[in-house]
Amino acid sequence: MNEFKCPVPREQQPTNEFIELSKSKIFSWPKTKKKLIFILIRFWLVAFFLFVVISSGSVYFKTSLLRYILLSFFSSLSIPFLISIKLYLGWNHIFKRLISEKVEYEESGWYDGQVWEKPLVLKEKESLIASIEVKPILKNLIQVSSIISALALSGILIFQYNNF
Repeated sequence: MNEFKCPVPREQQPTNEFIELSKSKIFSWPKTKKKLIFILIRFWLVAFFLFVVISSGSVYFKTSLLRYILLSFFSSLSIPFLISIKLYLGWNHIFKRLISEKVEYEESGWYDGQVWEKPLVLKEKESLIASIEVKPILKNLIQVSSIISALALSGILIFQYNNF
């Protein structure tokens, strides 16, 4: 945006927001699906052991060890799911700002609702960034979130229809 007469503050320009998000330690995880899955599995394992400890205090589950382990397994999926939702929301926000024809920004600390229309060259550049860089990340996050949701749903169905 620097080559254009751009009133948008540098930190609020969509391209710069994309660069900052890409450099972020947490938001760079979904750039490759393998790395994202590996990190979410690590979070899931930590959550699983935490949930096992929390569930162990229940008198109801002391009678059935299998039910106790399965409950911890499926309920601990909520942690990676929440992380993937957070990542998706951040990347989706950047995606929408990149493909938008107008940039909403604030000049001061107060919300003053300024809007700047992007020149055609900048629209093309940012839509290219959105389609090549951000769209695959969103696709990875949707796939991973779908897998986690399917596992959690299967856990709910197991507990709903089986008597252990």
